[in-house]
Amino acid sequence: MTGFLNIDKPEGKSSAYAVNIVKHVTKEACGHLGTLDPFASGVLPVGVGNATRLFDYFLAKKKTYAARFRFGATTDTLDSEGAVTVGGSIPSAAQIACALPSLTGEYAQVPPLYSAKSIEGRRGYELARMGKTAELGAKTVCVEEFSLRGQVSEDEFEFTVTCGAGTYIRALARDLAALLGTQGYCTALRRTASGIFTEKTLVPLASVTPETWQKYLIPTDMVLPFAVMEVSDARFYNGVKYPVDAADGTYKIYRGGEFYGTGIVEGGILRAGKKLC
Repeated sequence: MTGFLNIDKPEGKSSAYAVNIVKHVTKEACGHLGTLDPFASGVLPVGVGNATRLFDYFLAKKKTYAARFRFGATTDTLDSEGAVTVGGSIPSAAQIACALPSLTGEYAQVPPLYSAKSIEGRRGYELARMGKTAELGAKTVCVEEFSLRGQVSEDEFEFTVTCGAGTYIRALARDLAALLGTQGYCTALRRTASGIFTEKTLVPLASVTPETWQKYLIPTDMVLPFAVMEVSDARFYNGVKYPVDAADGTYKIYRGGEFYGTGIVEGGILRAGKKLC
């Protein structure tokens, strides 16, 4: 069996924990498409079996989050799991709305120290736990949408964020607060979409059991956004390249109506991509 389980990762559990549960239940090799912090919840696509070979196809996917930021305070982790330090003003909704365009589009974002980013061979969170301070280099990220959804308490506001890979929502809270002349951190975070995976197909982690997991499995070919090509020529399946009348690009390959994997056409020549059946 191969495909994807769109897991609804619960708060308080790591992404690795969720993958290990799926691996234990399915008895297959598994891996996830993009880490969610332990305090966060929501969409965590887990590849099962040969679907783990597809991860390169999803590196540039967009992700959407529902986030809650608190202003007038911060934490060392920039989320609700850290030690809180109070300080700074609480901006109005109008002030926040005016600042959001400055963090929409591409901007240079410094990752949180409590992250998996490496500094001279050590993870940022390892250095932080040792009490060491370090400066992570800024990385260009892309925030496609950053909108204010409403005010939920005196000092907390809710946002929708759609962004590219590598964007830290915790750092976005810090940077928005800095623009407003105060401090801030992320108090709640839920991923609502990761590429084609959305909340519509979410499966609670507790519902994934040896008896039920296969009914939740999304077939591999359903998540690939490529054109279909039926290939009967045995040369393809023997690893031989040969000319075809097709535009350049990646294709979903079918043999006798059965999904096989991917093929790549370059300069009118077809070659095998990844075997996924």
